[in-house]
Amino acid sequence: MDREEQDYILEKMMIEYGDGLVRLAFSYVKDAELAKDMVQNTFIKCYKNLDSFRFDAQLKTWLYRITINECKDYLRSWNYRMVQVRSFINETTKSILPSTEKSVITKYDNDEMKENIYSLPKMYREVIYLYYYESLSTEEIANVLDTSVNTVKTRLRRARHKLKSIIKEAEFYG
Repeated sequence: MDREEQDYILEKMMIEYGDGLVRLAFSYVKDAELAKDMVQNTFIKCYKNLDSFRFDAQLKTWLYRITINECKDYLRSWNYRMVQVRSFINETTKSILPSTEKSVITKYDNDEMKENIYSLPKMYREVIYLYYYESLSTEEIANVLDTSVNTVKTRLRRARHKLKSIIKEAEFYG
């Protein structure tokens, strides 16, 4: 594959999958700019390794897997841990006087649902995200996460059950 062909394929992938990959990365790192950085790293790795791609899997699932691995690597990094400590300190000081913006935002159901999803353990959050927000099939999710289809189905079922419990509890306590 020559350089011109690689450039064309990369540009096509960026247009077709870029937004979905950013949303996927955001579900892990919960920061829009950082999510964009993760996706940029994904496309750089993709470009460097495009010659070795065997086309056994779908390009989409390959990109999703690279993005997930980028995010997981970042979340394990020392830099992330330090950002978390700083963020905790900032949030603690802000929580003394809650902002008006925060009060307005929490009124919207969509944001509440996102919070409920983000409160799930990572293994449930990722299958919910890929299934409902990215519309991947259970087979595609299994391929992206490098796990069995039955594991994906089990995680989806458990995630739905946990979400249902969280929502009922929120309604009960108002």
